[in-house]
Amino acid sequence: MATDRPRADELRQGLTVELVQDDEDPHAEDTEPLTGEIAVVYGGDPDGPHVKLKSGVVGHVQSVVADETPPGT
Repeated sequence: MATDRPRADELRQGLTVELVQDDEDPHAEDTEPLTGEIAVVYGGDPDGPHVKLKSGVVGHVQSVVADETPPGT
């Protein structure tokens, strides 16, 4: 997980992110982030921006997943 979390104003619907679900400790070393597309951005939080994914999972963003689409595709 990245240590530089994005700010809420840097996120938008459809962006793919890694997040930690609300019911898990974002500071625990054994916490595995989930990856998914943002549906709703709720706002900032010390544990990372609070968002809801298109899958319905709600949690705190840990990092943005790099776009893996090759240029010109």
